[in-house]
Amino acid sequence: MAGTDDAVAAGDDALYVLTAVLLTPAKFPSVLGDDYPEACAALGLAPLADGYGLVLGQDGAGARWTVVIDDVSLVAVAIASWDCGMEYELSPEERTVVSALPGWPLALSVSAPGVPAPHDPEHDPEIMDGPSLTPPNTETWGPAQRRLGADEIALQWASWRDQIDDKAFVTDGTDVTGGTEDSEGAADAKAPEGAGGTGSDRPDADGTATPDSGDATAAAPAASDPEAQSTRAPHAGIRRVLAEVRAYVDSPPPLGRVRSAFASGDARTLRADGPGWSMVARTDDIAFVLLDDEPGEVLPVGRGPELPGLLEALDKMAVRPS
Repeated sequence: MAGTDDAVAAGDDALYVLTAVLLTPAKFPSVLGDDYPEACAALGLAPLADGYGLVLGQDGAGARWTVVIDDVSLVAVAIASWDCGMEYELSPEERTVVSALPGWPLALSVSAPGVPAPHDPEHDPEIMDGPSLTPPNTETWGPAQRRLGADEIALQWASWRDQIDDKAFVTDGTDVTGGTEDSEGAADAKAPEGAGGTGSDRPDADGTATPDSGDATAAAPAASDPEAQSTRAPHAGIRRVLAEVRAYVDSPPPLGRVRSAFASGDARTLRADGPGWSMVARTDDIAFVLLDDEPGEVLPVGRGPELPGLLEALDKMAVRPS
């Protein structure tokens, strides 16, 4: 977590830094959008190729501000240091400040000591082009909560994978994207209805916010017993998602819609998003799909004969952290 002695300019006051996140094609708060341009648009920013760093804090009156800087490396070093439990003074130079936006795009469960409680600054048309930023609604199932659920699966892959028995998958060897019974997931994992805010007391190394234990972030889906589920025909939503993902290989989607991150061994963790869906997979294993029109459901996709090649192709065209 950032030290509150850190300060950068925000309006006429110093900003007491609470946390920071990356906004780059490979690492951005997915709660803001399915891809990098969409996340930038949520903040009124142009999708620059090198991206931005977002510094969240309070001014001396307690008002929330988000300072956007173009020194991405500085924010990345700060995040890495905080993740290692090290102190790091995040003090961007004034020349790196792109803009100071009122409000926070993410909900934080922490505040600066010695100043009033967090609140939006009074509207000043001379320095504000629009209303204050507010976090996306994650109280009910929808795109923001679905993407946060996918974030949680990516972060806790081993825990999720351990809950899936490969025997739960149909394995007749047909194409995983086909319309007949195939090796798609036969077992659903269930996510709880509703969710909390995007509470955070420090940034993760991937540039997203780590949920505070007292203010749970969205759709951290809790799987039910896969063995209790019955084998059934392939899910129509899974077929649609896999078809759209395959189309990404032939016609690249907006930047950041397919991302590749480190995993154990020689594997990679893949994240793909699209209209109404998110997919998390490992190149050496299965995939999980979440759908806007399937509230709280996490749908496993069996490896089968087609999935390995699809994941390999996605990894080759995915955006990777620099």
